[in-house]
Amino acid sequence: MTGAAGAIGGALAELVARRAPDAHLTLVDRDRAGVEAIARRLGATPAVWDFARPGELEALHGAAVDAHGPLDVLASCAGVMELRSLAATPWGMGSDLLAIDLVSPLRLMSLAVLAMVARRGGVVINVASMAGLVPLRGASYYGAAKAGLAMASEIAHLELAPRGVHVLTVYPGPVASDLERRARAQVPATWLARALPTGRPDELARRMIAAVDSRRARVVYPPLYALAAEALGVSRYVTSSFSPDPVA
Repeated sequence: MTGAAGAIGGALAELVARRAPDAHLTLVDRDRAGVEAIARRLGATPAVWDFARPGELEALHGAAVDAHGPLDVLASCAGVMELRSLAATPWGMGSDLLAIDLVSPLRLMSLAVLAMVARRGGVVINVASMAGLVPLRGASYYGAAKAGLAMASEIAHLELAPRGVHVLTVYPGPVASDLERRARAQVPATWLARALPTGRPDELARRMIAAVDSRRARVVYPPLYALAAEALGVSRYVTSSFSPDPVA
């Protein structure tokens, strides 16, 4: 499970540990102190990986498989978000966003599903974002990365379901977390920003597990965003017309 030191990844790890106490969990994050703390609490294995360096993933994944066997479940919850205009985003920052939010989750999925397909069983959970569905000012790189991850995940669902592998795509709106608080601090407190509901990571984790149990293709949360996902034309108009410019 990647992003395990974050709010969503941590909540999902806690829920999985309660539901499957005999399962072996490998919890991944670039925050060493954070991932080691949650791993100690859950009796899991911590791993410090930096998704800004996707070229390292093949060796890291291979070492994890050698130590614990092929993955039965891959949950990609890692992500970073910066709200800056395209012109104000240095290329180094933009390329890191693309690596962390798109390239590394895709690479890890490409590695993990090989063994899942071979044994005709497994689960992949990809945490995308509503920002990958609707245009949000300041989120050029983040939105592009999450849109790419969402599309790849939806296609993987179609391709791999007949081969026994279930792929779930998750579309969170704002969920209480350090990422969400940082993002809100990067835009003015407009009426739209204040009106957007904020979900709870534990409730999102519960919905993710329920979706895996029922073999659903996607989860949209908080519930208001499910309506937004169904009415993308209206949602795109609202966000493109009224989302605030990021703070300079």
